Amino acid sequence: MRNLLQQQLVKAGLIDKNKAKAVAHEQMLAQKRQPKGQAAPSAAQVDAQHALAERAERDRALAAQQKAQAHEHEMRAQIRQIVDAHKLPRGGEIAYAFSDHHKIRNVLVDSGQRAQLASGRLLIVRHGDGYEIVPRSAAEKIRERDATMIVLDHAQVAAATSEDDPYKDFPVPDDLIW
Repeated sequence: MRNLLQQQLVKAGLIDKNKAKAVAHEQMLAQKRQPKGQAAPSAAQVDAQHALAERAERDRALAAQQKAQAHEHEMRAQIRQIVDAHKLPRGGEIAYAFSDHHKIRNVLVDSGQRAQLASGRLLIVRHGDGYEIVPRSAAEKIRERDATMIVLDHAQVAAATSEDDPYKDFPVPDDLIW
């Protein structure tokens, strides 16, 4: 037995001789498995390795978050470009009322735009602090990027009416002015 402490434990009867031999043998094998010239890593080295691993994980999480923000910013820029390229001029005198986040908003349209809005061929989308009217083809491109930018789509509302709706026999007329 190599260790004085082990000898004392065996004499005191706290461990048996075979157990002490097994522990000594395991210690010897661990030393042989370790490459020559390298000492066992100290506690400070182990802590430093853990700190490096934690820092690398934080850096990966931060990089993923920055990538997600850049992707979101890019999508918003694409939506702005689509709206700027496809928005219809609004010079009408009819106030078209719609709700956005439980608030009633108005846009000025002419009678042709009003009919197309009611039929679902035109849609209202958020643009900056206001709203713009775009054709359905442009709105589908916007929906692919961020569906929350579309404020009013009568074709989607008509498709969403359920069979259980007690008011399905009483549709709201398209020419209703608030």
